[in-house]
Amino acid sequence: MYAGRPIIGILGGIGSGKSFVAGLFGEMGCRVIDSDRQVAQAYEREDVKKVLRQWWGREVFDRDGRVDRGAIARRVFSDERELRRLEGLVHPVVSELRDRQMREAAADPSVVAYVWDTPLLLEAGLAEDCDALVFVECPARERQRRVMRSRGWTAAEWARREKKQLPLDKKRKAANYIVRNTAGADQVRSQVREVLSRILAASSDGQA
Repeated sequence: MYAGRPIIGILGGIGSGKSFVAGLFGEMGCRVIDSDRQVAQAYEREDVKKVLRQWWGREVFDRDGRVDRGAIARRVFSDERELRRLEGLVHPVVSELRDRQMREAAADPSVVAYVWDTPLLLEAGLAEDCDALVFVECPARERQRRVMRSRGWTAAEWARREKKQLPLDKKRKAANYIVRNTAGADQVRSQVREVLSRILAASSDGQA
């Protein structure tokens, strides 16, 4: 609980629709804390850009001087040492931004809960700070199709990145609730409404 309101963590595989589900929680009065947006904000900071330039030169910047996240991903994805170095730079900034957003949300009486939309919630140890975990379920074939269409990935790229994450059965087992993102938006919204109702009821009873 944070300022008397529950923290809800979103789990799921790549392309499962975690951000879509988080957005539905947002429609219902939750404050969504989007880690991907925070990473983008971190890459806009001059101190972060300076370090990246020292490490890898101009090849990780586009022609306008913005950080090229695709170039960084290609550099660190197969190099564990470089990945850890990048995380050591970016994660403290993201944590600072998350804490700031949480404080701002806590001051807003209309916020009923906080939702953490973080790709590696379990891997980063953030799940321990959540009062409830929601797993977004979606078949592998559909998830693959989505990312190939929306992100331009190949099937091999999707599979390669999927293997880097914790197995989905572990994420599903860790979850308190499941939302099946396999039907129309209205049906998914109905599931989210029911899950949120149960989380809020549990938190008011001191069980969240």
